[in-house]
Amino acid sequence: MTPKILRTSEDKGQTDRRSASGLIGREQELSVLTALVDRSIGGQGGALVLTGEAGVGKSALLAEVVGHAEARGTQVLTVAGVPSEARLAFAGLHQLLRPVLHLVDGLAPRQRAALLGGFGRSGETRPELFLIGLATLEMIGQAAAGRPVLLVAEDVQWLDQPTCAVLAFVARRLAAEPVTMLIATRDGNDGWFDSGELPVLRLERLAERTAELLLDARDHGLGGPARRRLLDIAVGNPLALVDLPGRLRSEQLGDEPPGLLELPLTGRLERAFAGQQAHLPAVTRVVLLVAAANDGDQLAETLSASAIVRGGDVPVDAVTAAVAARLVEITGDRLRFRHPVMRSAIYQAAGAARRQAAHAALSEVLADRPERRVWHQAAAALGPHEQLAAALDRTAERAASRGAMAVAIRARQRAAELSEDPRRQGERLLRAAELAFDLGRSAAGRRLMGGAEALDLSRADRDRLFWLREVYRSADRPQAVRDGSVAVIAGRVRFDDRPDLAVKLLHSLAERCWWGNADDRTRAAVVAAAGRMPPAGYEPARLAVLAYADPVGQGSRVLDQIATMTPDTAQDPAAMHLVGVAASAVWAFDVALAFLDVGVDGLRAQGRLRPLAQALGAQAWALVHLAHRSQAVSVGEEAWRLARETGQPRWAAIARLAQATIAAERGDLAGTESMIRDAELTLRAGGTALIPALTQFVRGRGAVAHHRYAEGLDHHARTLDPPDPGYHPFIGAWGLSDLVEAAAHTDRPASAVSYLAGLEALAAATAGSLLRATAGFARPLVAAGADAERLYRRALGHDLVNWPSYRGRMLLLYGSWLRRRRRVAESRGALRAARTGFDALALPGLAELARGELRASGETGDRRDQRPRGELTPQELRIARLAATGLSNREIGERLCLSHRTVGYHLHRIFPKLDITSRSQLHAAVTGPQE
Repeated sequence: MTPKILRTSEDKGQTDRRSASGLIGREQELSVLTALVDRSIGGQGGALVLTGEAGVGKSALLAEVVGHAEARGTQVLTVAGVPSEARLAFAGLHQLLRPVLHLVDGLAPRQRAALLGGFGRSGETRPELFLIGLATLEMIGQAAAGRPVLLVAEDVQWLDQPTCAVLAFVARRLAAEPVTMLIATRDGNDGWFDSGELPVLRLERLAERTAELLLDARDHGLGGPARRRLLDIAVGNPLALVDLPGRLRSEQLGDEPPGLLELPLTGRLERAFAGQQAHLPAVTRVVLLVAAANDGDQLAETLSASAIVRGGDVPVDAVTAAVAARLVEITGDRLRFRHPVMRSAIYQAAGAARRQAAHAALSEVLADRPERRVWHQAAAALGPHEQLAAALDRTAERAASRGAMAVAIRARQRAAELSEDPRRQGERLLRAAELAFDLGRSAAGRRLMGGAEALDLSRADRDRLFWLREVYRSADRPQAVRDGSVAVIAGRVRFDDRPDLAVKLLHSLAERCWWGNADDRTRAAVVAAAGRMPPAGYEPARLAVLAYADPVGQGSRVLDQIATMTPDTAQDPAAMHLVGVAASAVWAFDVALAFLDVGVDGLRAQGRLRPLAQALGAQAWALVHLAHRSQAVSVGEEAWRLARETGQPRWAAIARLAQATIAAERGDLAGTESMIRDAELTLRAGGTALIPALTQFVRGRGAVAHHRYAEGLDHHARTLDPPDPGYHPFIGAWGLSDLVEAAAHTDRPASAVSYLAGLEALAAATAGSLLRATAGFARPLVAAGADAERLYRRALGHDLVNWPSYRGRMLLLYGSWLRRRRRVAESRGALRAARTGFDALALPGLAELARGELRASGETGDRRDQRPRGELTPQELRIARLAATGLSNREIGERLCLSHRTVGYHLHRIFPKLDITSRSQLHAAVTGPQE
């Protein structure tokens, strides 16, 4: 999605642009930000991303906004990223929430345990990342109950990944909270905040006239060539204009420093800041280096480590010269650099030996902080060190369990560098490559695999390397699974050593068979591997593997096994999800829905949002096929949002296309194409044959349902045409009955009969309930005379009883069939039933087709059903449904990853739309014929 860019007018040609605050050239930007803060005082929240190059003035602008907020009585919570802290999971979040941590006791128990687990302060060993996000949202909401809150996150490109994920989660949910979030980052480092959902304000360099005003306002006493040279060097960057005059001598500015203009702007600043150290006392330079190496900001830590480096005491006064030089600031017991460029300049200028000494000293000081200490030990290490490598392995495991995948990758990589045994080194590199794939860092993963490839790997790691190569290759070229490499991998899968990992691998291979149109050899190899799975504890996973690998050959077997199972809330919801997707893969969506409902509820209750997004996507498609349309839209909307937030673009696209199918069936062509574009853009980095096939199905379904038969025939036929990019026979099976209808109505009787034969054979082989129902739908369309009428009646009375959308379309076709045979009076009953059903299903285009047939039969004057429920947004409908079951606002918030205040805000809007005044009226208002 395209970011909402907030634009301000150009600087060029303007004169004095000094704001009341003293900032020069930033009054328009300041006005935008202070307006956001003022909105929160009125109860309207929101978030904004502030971008720009290093030194362009983001921090100065935010400082003014903070002052404005505090003057208005707003509580301010801040966090600033630094490069060294990026490897500490949730370090940034802890910094942000530290002033309000006393509110943690007011959280629901699971939220409290997750948040404290993320901070390493509870027994929660694997806290769910987005459950932490919900806890953060609730706690910030509690803080805002008394007075509005301003959240300021600076230099987020250097915040740890889990903190960024939580901040992004919260930022998208502030509309109903008296909370403003301002997120500052360098250009090109949006990361978690570049989805396009948040407005973006970019700070540009100052125009020349404004730059001159800023330089003159500082009264540096520069004139003539020196002043001109400084303006050329700074090129409108405020930090350069403010700080360079005091760091470059006047004679340097008049006589160009060697190579200075050739450097990037950040390089110019770093050279100036690093050169400033030469004029400082030696003890101060030591303190600055240790502070630059430190991953914390405690002054006592820095002074203690500096004393170790110096071999003697270092007084607090040693920092005074650095403060006077405007390199650092001291607030209470904390030391911070005035700008990250200053920190980087001092660290890089020190040289490797001095940096290692600083890290070694910090590792001594942090003896009681093992998670921080290990990184300093690793930075100080001069060669292989197996004990330290093992400690980094443990750090990687802890980081991965807390959602810090980037930290885990770096820990595995550094552990590999410190490994004494080449086999251990290779194993660590491959584990890092696996994590890189999960995080979407393909280039890094390939580099890690390349490093492992040259090493002496164990047999298991050779197999893992082979598998990883194929995983990465199939991510770029989904059709690569046809070449048989998956079959080779499947043949090597063993379950005796690490069965959980082996099952995960096999499930991944089976998914690729289903999504990527694998050949018969590959499917057979995966099915054979499923036969070697452990007999106990893995039945749901085995069913999913069989269904994905070979839905035609294994469909009946899978459904027979599922028939012996019952959806059970006491079971692992992930297992229920697997059973549901197995049933979906073999076209039994009515069976699937019961298991998916239980799986979704359980995963939601556990706060496991990544698998929840997948389960919701599968649930949305089951609801589409079963014609629970309003519910399908709301579930699809939630799946779309969660999948994008959890970094699963493929599942986001799948969910969006489920919503698009509903729009297509309703006759909303513009909405359908908009959602298809959303799906395609979301998956712009590549995908599988599944997405083009789903796109063809969506368009084909809308066209055939609204009797645009030639168009529908073209779209659906492409899913069954092997050379076509949208070829996918299993998705194509969804549209076989549409193809029969389209061929029959475009004078292609032989094609209609052929498509029906394929559908009948597939239904007989698999026993998939969708296939049996749609075969019943298609049979009368190719029959004649008495046979056709008998088959119409059988379909309406038997085959389509539990499939309301197909039944409505059959009633319309049957009524039209009767009218064309001059049985007008008989036709009206079927056509009335079709019209009523389409109105109830909120399918206005199809309802209008039925009305047209009724008018042609001589009947006029029906009254359309216009229930107010259609006015609800998908999220409002979801909230209304949950509230109708008796859940409290807090319980609804936990299920939908919203704060309870946001739920209350939506209910306040829902009641007038439904023309009700109490929760007790919700059940009648949101249930009934539309489903």
